[in-house]
Amino acid sequence: MRAHYLQHVPFEGLGSIAPWLQNTGYEISSTQFFNAGVLPDVEELDLLVVMGGPMSVNDEAEHPWLVTEKKFIRRTIEAGKPVLGICLGAQLIANALGGKVFSNSEKEIGWFSVEAVESESASVFRFPKKMKVFHWHGETFNLPKDAVQIAKSKGCENQAFQVGNNVIGLQFHLETTPHLAQAIVKNCRGELVEGKYIQSEAEILSAPEEHYSSINMVMGSVLRYLHKNNG
Repeated sequence: MRAHYLQHVPFEGLGSIAPWLQNTGYEISSTQFFNAGVLPDVEELDLLVVMGGPMSVNDEAEHPWLVTEKKFIRRTIEAGKPVLGICLGAQLIANALGGKVFSNSEKEIGWFSVEAVESESASVFRFPKKMKVFHWHGETFNLPKDAVQIAKSKGCENQAFQVGNNVIGLQFHLETTPHLAQAIVKNCRGELVEGKYIQSEAEILSAPEEHYSSINMVMGSVLRYLHKNNG
């Protein structure tokens, strides 16, 4: 099995996703757009993970590869492959499927709660009723056609969505480890201004180990769900 991930900046890597994939038997490959990476053949993939990044999906003039990336994501989804999008990755999925991406009323940066959205479908992924997760985003999106909302928060209505049984988009970061949190703070600390849903650097980095182990466990559950529905 082959898992491929799309990476937009060096400091937003797989985090806890990498050991899960390795332990499940996946070979891991990547396209690094900051290094002019090459996209693989869709048919060679068993799972696609689209990572986060500080750019907007609307920045096509500044980052022309966004056009190609969105077409690749859509082809992968249409081929029935499992696809997971995280933060920018979720926005890219939404946009690739026809949703609009725009500034949220509030930026969310730090550790804040999200709530599961109840669904009548027995097959939809279910989050814990309420959990504290790691955020770093200022944009949001309209749900694409046929998408089901599966999580929300007070600061941002569309926190997670699912399309069919093989596509999940997460506005928040369940893959975050202490190392990844330190890296994103180091590279993006200019965004840590006063705001309703913006924590200070000290607050972010003082999170207890239990915060990380909790979100990493749920990330594993999301990956198991997509793995189970592969093919």
